Amino acid sequence: MTSLQTPPLSAEPAAPGSHALRLVRILLPIVVLAAGIALWELVVRLNNIPPYVLPAPVAVFRTLIADWPVLSQSLATTLVTTFEGFVAAAIGGVALALLFNQSKWLEYSLFPYAVILQVTPVIAVAPLLLIYLPQQTAVVVCAWIVGFFPVLSNTTLGLNSVDRNLAGLFQLYGASRMQTLRYLKLPSALPFMLGGLRIAGGLSLIGAVVAEIAAGSAGAGSGLAYRIAESGYRLNIPRMFAALLLLSAAGIVIYGLLALTSHLVLRRWHESALGKEN
Repeated sequence: MTSLQTPPLSAEPAAPGSHALRLVRILLPIVVLAAGIALWELVVRLNNIPPYVLPAPVAVFRTLIADWPVLSQSLATTLVTTFEGFVAAAIGGVALALLFNQSKWLEYSLFPYAVILQVTPVIAVAPLLLIYLPQQTAVVVCAWIVGFFPVLSNTTLGLNSVDRNLAGLFQLYGASRMQTLRYLKLPSALPFMLGGLRIAGGLSLIGAVVAEIAAGSAGAGSGLAYRIAESGYRLNIPRMFAALLLLSAAGIVIYGLLALTSHLVLRRWHESALGKEN
């Protein structure tokens, strides 16, 4: 009697359409962007629209290349301010969320003021900060204000969303508060925390731009926001569009880096990242 042999288990091959779908997801936005730029160029040329009203994409790219020494320096200034505000928001938001989780009295006392800080328009706060703080410090504080609350609220939500059964199991085995925080609450809150950081990255850039507009300082240390305002005053609209293009590219890069970091951290164990590979 011959015995039936089961074939060895092998890794499941990737779906044949997965690579094509990934390629389509990459190419479609590029095609839409190219079509939009071509339509923009066509409208400007057919209607003979002057550059001080609406510059053509070719004029914007020429200005970007010609004014790159000035624009790149301003971009670096804005990115440094954004990075400083983002780091302050990340550290402050996570630290305060941990304190809230350890003391409900502290959360009840301070969380409403964090909400007030979030809903107050930063454009209204920036002039006051510029009165009482040095200019660069005030700009960084504005970037921190808008990026702080998403980190705080998301991390607090994650720490409070722990499975009750797992929390009871930790309590049953006599785990201390620090052990519960380290081995249960922090891993559970990590996806929420990373989501808050992705939001805070873009908001820190917005806060830096708003503060730079309010500061309105000229000189070598001026950021892209001042270059946009200056170009508007001088009707140098191609440079304004070039600065806006750099700001948009900076925001996309910031979000992309934070999203990549989140994926690399979560890809081996969290469902949100596993779904991208399976």
